[in-house]
Amino acid sequence: MRFALMIEPQQGLNYAEQLAIARHAEALGFETLFRSDHYESFPGEAGRPTTDAWAVVAGLARETSTIGLGVLVSPVTFRTPGNLAKTVVTVDEMSSGRIELGVGAGWHDHEHVAHGFPFPPIDERAERLEETLEILHGLWEGPDGWSFAGRHYTVDDALFRPKPGSLPERHGGRPNLITGGSGSPRAFRIAARYADEFNLSSSSPEVAAEKYAALDAACRAIGRDPASVTHSTMAGVLLGRDEDELRRREGAVAHLFGGAGGNFDAWFAERKPRWVYGGREQARESVARFEAAGAERLMLQDFLPRDLAMIDEMAEMLF
Repeated sequence: MRFALMIEPQQGLNYAEQLAIARHAEALGFETLFRSDHYESFPGEAGRPTTDAWAVVAGLARETSTIGLGVLVSPVTFRTPGNLAKTVVTVDEMSSGRIELGVGAGWHDHEHVAHGFPFPPIDERAERLEETLEILHGLWEGPDGWSFAGRHYTVDDALFRPKPGSLPERHGGRPNLITGGSGSPRAFRIAARYADEFNLSSSSPEVAAEKYAALDAACRAIGRDPASVTHSTMAGVLLGRDEDELRRREGAVAHLFGGAGGNFDAWFAERKPRWVYGGREQARESVARFEAAGAERLMLQDFLPRDLAMIDEMAEMLF
């Protein structure tokens, strides 16, 4: 199993805090640090400071040396395809080829309205996602003069430089492209056609096994080897060396989510089957269940990122 740390910096984390987390994760041997791409603060108190995902990752690219870095996911509503393609390759060069890109349709309606981003209906956002993915492939891998005419975007006579595959550190490759979600037929079809990795969110290992089977079927339907799409899962993580520590952290997460609706135990009971949760034995059992379901990489979604001791425990318990 491969492990990445996933943080939600819209919880009010400034750049210095994110850099401290990145360096901590790097020292512990995490494969990759992913961060979300949001401009509005949640969960918890509204109105806390937020940062731009790609500006932060660019900084981390210069202040770390070995850990992979990625955004999971960048909504296509935030940036036009050409802007996203250029930004990612620029940051990839700054990192010596350590960047991964997750792309999604976007979902947080108020966040869009509050920042002047368009938020069309989901069918249009999904169309824009597909066109964006096709344009990313075309600009990064297509020949000089590559063109595209879609319903929402047009590219004419492209001359994209530098190609990510031309970077010496890339050895002819490009940034890993990730799509995902809770697992709908449309999401599987998009992943089968465009993605290197499909990241399943908020699913138990039992559900994950069913979803991965559907993804594999979507790949076979277009003649693609299912093994060529990495199967990953984003799972909440909450660990403790003993019961007191675990309960303290449960309280912190419950507070973050508004007291968990007043029913603390029921809120966690609903999440435990799909989180990496508990002490060493419980956590390793959770990982084994995800691995048996077909997950090749776990994005450990940390809602307490300032608690560096819990990041230590992730490495101690899981690696």
